[in-house]
Order: sequence, then structure tokens, then C-alpha cells
Amino acid sequence: MKHLLFFSLLFFVQLSLFAQNESAPLKINHLTGNFYVYTTYSEYEGQKVPAHGLYLVTDSGVVMIDTPWDSTQSQPLLDSIQLRHHKNVVLCIVTHWHADKTNGLAYFRKKGIPTYASKLTDEWCVKEKKNRAEFVFGKDTTFTVDGIQLETYFPGAGHTKDNIVVWFPQSRILYGGCLIKGVEAKDLGFLGDGDKSTYLSSLKNVRKKFRRPKFIVVSHQDWKSKKSLQHSIQMAKKL
Repeated sequence: MKHLLFFSLLFFVQLSLFAQNESAPLKINHLTGNFYVYTTYSEYEGQKVPAHGLYLVTDSGVVMIDTPWDSTQSQPLLDSIQLRHHKNVVLCIVTHWHADKTNGLAYFRKKGIPTYASKLTDEWCVKEKKNRAEFVFGKDTTFTVDGIQLETYFPGAGHTKDNIVVWFPQSRILYGGCLIKGVEAKDLGFLGDGDKSTYLSSLKNVRKKFRRPKFIVVSHQDWKSKKSLQHSIQMAKKL
């Protein structure tokens, strides 16, 4: 009877923790090695929508791609990273000007975290009155932290006119951001700030440049499938 009571209690505790995790405003999932996917949420057209970002833990600190969509999650994310890895964020790169990528830039700058955006993204941030990065790079750039490389690449307009992707060559991880959609996506989403005429060629440029990725991280759908790029190409053919 005691054993039954114990396991029943354990079940309800686990169920409660699962429910809390499902409704948590911030989630962190291990991807591979020292790479992690973090997720924050915001309301879009009356629905709670997730936005995924990526971070890499190095000896010198944490490299982050994009910022939380919900700006109130900037400090909880930094706290979670510090608690989990005992590291500070030392570099943040954003992949386009929309708020789900740039909302945390002002807070990160206030905390002394170096933030970077492409020149094109910075121009759009100015035009659309979004938070701006502290530093700007004018062309595709390779960053190196503790011997680990990451390459920024502008393949052409698609989701937005400034969208870039980020490639980690040693781990063969492609961060596609909002340009690449998950395999469950029915369409390419909102294109009012993008370019339908070049979306397909931009995706093909990514496929040609970064062959055989082991992981493809997308922004708003399931990031666990490597078929997301090909799925996005098929949807772009219908534009």
C-alpha cells in the first residue's frame, strides 16, 4: 500500500512538472554537444507562438543567436544560462529585424553584451524603429570564439529583405531562423516584409552553400527535422 501511494504521488509530481514545463514562458533544450535551443513566446493573431533561438557554450562564454521574443525573458534567459553553465553571454548575433529576433537587443546592450547585426538589418531596424545592435557587419562574416567558427550568410531576400542564416561548420549546424520553416508548416507564413520573387532562389542558395547539415534549427516550428529546408523549398516553388 505504501509503495502504491509512493508511486501515485511520484506520478502526480511528474505530471505537475510536465504541465509546468509545457506552459513555461522560457524553455531550454539540448541540441548536441555544447549547443542549446531556447524558446520564448509571444501572442500573434490571438495565439501563443514560440520563437526559437540558439546558443553555444564555449570556454570564454556563451554565444547567442537572436534574442528572446518576449523581452521580459531576457534576464530569465541570462539567469538560466548562468545557473546551468556558470557562463556569461559574450556575443549575440541577430538574424533579421523582426521583434522575435531583436526585442532583447536593448537589454543585452545595457548588460554589456556585445550585439551584432548585418548592415542591412540595422538599416531596417532604424526604418522600423526596432532595437538596434551595438555593432554592424557589412558583409558575410566569420566569427571565431575559442576556436569555434560561425559563419553569417545572406542568401537573398525571403522571409524579410535582410534575413541571414548562421552556419557552424565544425558541428554542421545550420541556424535558418525564420527563412526556413519546419516540416509541419503549411506555408511560408507572413511575407509582407519579404520577397516572394526571390524566396526560392534564396533557399536554394542556402542548400547549395551548406551541404549535408546535421541539424537545421528553425524559428517557429519543430526544429528536430533535417527535412525543413527541402520542405521550405517545395513551398517556395508554389509562390
